[in-house]
Amino acid sequence: MTTASAPAPDTAFDAIPKDDKRITRGWTFYDWANSVYPLVITSSIFPIYWGAITKQLSPETDIVSFLGFKVPGSSLLTYAISAAFLVIALVSPFLTSLADFSGRKKLFMQIFCYLGAASCAALYFFTPSTLTASTFVFISATIGFSGSIVFYNSYLPLISSEEQYDSLSARGFSMGYIGSVLLLVICLGLIMGHDKIGLEESHATRLAFLLTGIWWAGFAQIPFFTLPADPGRPAGAVSDSGWLLNGFRELGKVVDQLEGLPNLKRFLLAYFTYNMGVQTVMYVATIFGDKELHLESTALIVTILLLQIVGILGAYLFAKLSERIGNTRALSWSVFIWMCICVAGYFVQAGWSFYALAAVIGLTMGAIQSLSRSTYSKIIPENTPNTAAFFSFFDVTEKLSIVIGTAVFGVIAQITGSMRNSILSLIVFFILGLLFLLTLRGKKLRDINEADVAAPGPPPATPNVGMPATRS
Repeated sequence: MTTASAPAPDTAFDAIPKDDKRITRGWTFYDWANSVYPLVITSSIFPIYWGAITKQLSPETDIVSFLGFKVPGSSLLTYAISAAFLVIALVSPFLTSLADFSGRKKLFMQIFCYLGAASCAALYFFTPSTLTASTFVFISATIGFSGSIVFYNSYLPLISSEEQYDSLSARGFSMGYIGSVLLLVICLGLIMGHDKIGLEESHATRLAFLLTGIWWAGFAQIPFFTLPADPGRPAGAVSDSGWLLNGFRELGKVVDQLEGLPNLKRFLLAYFTYNMGVQTVMYVATIFGDKELHLESTALIVTILLLQIVGILGAYLFAKLSERIGNTRALSWSVFIWMCICVAGYFVQAGWSFYALAAVIGLTMGAIQSLSRSTYSKIIPENTPNTAAFFSFFDVTEKLSIVIGTAVFGVIAQITGSMRNSILSLIVFFILGLLFLLTLRGKKLRDINEADVAAPGPPPATPNVGMPATRS
């Protein structure tokens, strides 16, 4: 329960106008700014460079030394991803509840943004002799990216009306695709034309990491300028001595509320399981093409570039599909396609089959992320006073799923000696996710019992998220 001395955290953000074009446009620019991390660092140039470095260190076996342990280079990368997301999963609930109560969402978003951008820039110093240190820098960049996304996502229900969630979320992802593709083209030109500007290929590649950090921090100034200023703690908030404890209290209230929100719990369980597979595929696809299919680095980067362009189309197509058949049905179809991707990934070979599979991944990867974010925004209680705490749970669910998914992938690859077995094993996560989604189909997803969070006034309408909206 909220004490008299600690008013509802997000009430200070109530003055933000809904669907203000300047604010929503500025908000989408953070996707433009930070999406260069998942494309350049996660999906394309960094994994290829990582593979080249580990190959230099161990040309025959791909076994490298890290903190005294001998591990395959490809598995070390997945373990680093797992470690990064485990850290953010542990700290983000505390930070987001603290940001909610303090009224300083933007400040925390900025802190993680600059941590991630600076870490990306620091990867410029990644060489064979700095493998261990650069692994930790990569972990730091991942923490910065993931941490800032928590606060970025929590703005969605504050700046947008519910009927605009799907389209605004899709627009944000599309902005991210466009911006990241633009930078990737610049980086690809720099790497392919390195000899013409008097650089070694490795030096040009490391410059791409530096440009990523500069791009991220630079374009982030647009949302930081257009999003409303942090209002700070509301009048009557607890004193500084009780601030930290109140952060945990706000998080505890969300836990209590989840007990009365069964549909929200079912969706989080579905998201947790299918997201294990989605995120793992996205994080390991490039290293899979490099180590397992032995594709040329240029072919890999061009493929990922085309994949991003297809992803823009996919995000909008599935947003339109959700308007016709409902969010959970659209998500169910997307998860089913990902099941097929796992089976195809086990048999794929270099050539047309790889490019066809990449096209399907591109079509569905943005769609499932965009729909998941907007669906969650529709399911959380409409008048909840602590959106960042609710999005903290969403974020923790995502991060823990990545921890498990990438760790399982790395362990299976290390034990069996083949990443194909790891890809095939991911189908289990998608099957479970689809089964949990099917329990929600045809239902009005927002639970009626919102007594603990409802604002004064008439009870809010319950949206028909699981089924297509009826028209008068």
